[in-house]
This record gives sequence, structure tokens and C-alpha cells, in this order.
Amino acid sequence: MAQVKVCGITNEEDALYAVKLGAAALGFIFYSGSPRYIEPLAAREIMQKLPPHITKVGVFVNESAAEIKSVMKYCGLDFIQLHGDETAAFCRRLPAKKIIKAVSLKEIDDVENACEYKVAALLADSRHAGLYGGTGMAADWELAQKLSVQKPLILSGGLNQKNIRQAMETVAPRAVDINSGVEISPGRKDPDKMARLMRIVEKVNIATTSKEKIFTKE
Repeated sequence: MAQVKVCGITNEEDALYAVKLGAAALGFIFYSGSPRYIEPLAAREIMQKLPPHITKVGVFVNESAAEIKSVMKYCGLDFIQLHGDETAAFCRRLPAKKIIKAVSLKEIDDVENACEYKVAALLADSRHAGLYGGTGMAADWELAQKLSVQKPLILSGGLNQKNIRQAMETVAPRAVDINSGVEISPGRKDPDKMARLMRIVEKVNIATTSKEKIFTKE
């Protein structure tokens, strides 16, 4: 059964509706270069309104370890998602069981390199024109599938109601990360798109063998 993480949350309305639909985790982007950026204060205010079972994920891009730890403590984050050029050595400066490392898979060597990260999970995404995710472009599902049999994997990259079923059946990830595919505009979710996509995920999950969950609360 694949869990769902709705990322790029910028407002309470979208957050609570995603929870109502069954999302296991919500992602808050603390990278100022993103059109979905949210300040830690605003994010914390939203997080305080969430049910206790919801996993809170903070997304960072090439940020210092000190700043990441500071925001993590301030907001009460459950996971930190490193979405930049962070090395395996950098990741060792942070609690491994709390890290999700985003990787871009373009060739088979990228799968081997991704396995060097000692983290809780890897997230397969697609980079384009120097952008760190949120491009609306699909990841390489064939390479993502190869990675999913070696590491706990979250599949991201342009997932929407038209391709989510095929993506899940091809890759068999432990979780899917939804963002631009359910938006009206960057940072503003479309309730109907979210609801339709979640219904598809539920149907696929019914016929899927259960896997160990990534998003769990200690």
C-alpha cells in the first residue's frame, strides 16, 4: 500500500483537505527559490492545526545543517527532505532516520550512486533547467523501479490523475509525492484534482501487496 505525501503546502485550507482525503504526510518547502516557499512561522501555524497522526516534512535545498536543525526544532518536523545537491557526507551530519533524500535518475549509474545515501528513504524526482523539483515533469519510472527494490522509495515528478495509476503499477513505490499535478497555481491546490487522484490511489492500493510504511510517527 503506497502512502501519499502532498507537498508544497502553503495554506491551512489545502493542508486540512489533504488530510481529510487521506494523505499520510504534508510537505512544506523552506527553499526561498521555490514558488511554493513558506516561512517557518507560517508553516508552524498550519502544522499546529494538523491531527497528531500526520507526518510533517520540511523540504530544504542546499541549506546548512545548522539552519535545517533549527527549523526542524522550531516547526516540530518529523522528516527533513533534502532536495538539493547534498552529499552522502552532508547527510551524515543529520539524523539518518529523519532524512528523505531526493535524487534525479537519468542513467543506471544514478541508481547505484543513490544507494550510497544512508537515509530513511529516497525520493525519485525530475530536475529540469536547474530547478530543484516542482517541474511537473515525470521521473524515469524504469530507473525508479530498479531503485525501489533496493531502498525505501517515494515517487515524485509530475504525478497527476492521468498517470498516477501507471506510475504506481510500474514503480511500486512505498509512497507517492503529489505537488504540481493537483494545483490551480503554484502553492494553491485544486480540491477536485486532489480528490480524484486520491480515489485512484485507493483503488490501486486495494490490489497492491502491503509494504512497510515510510511515514510513521514515533
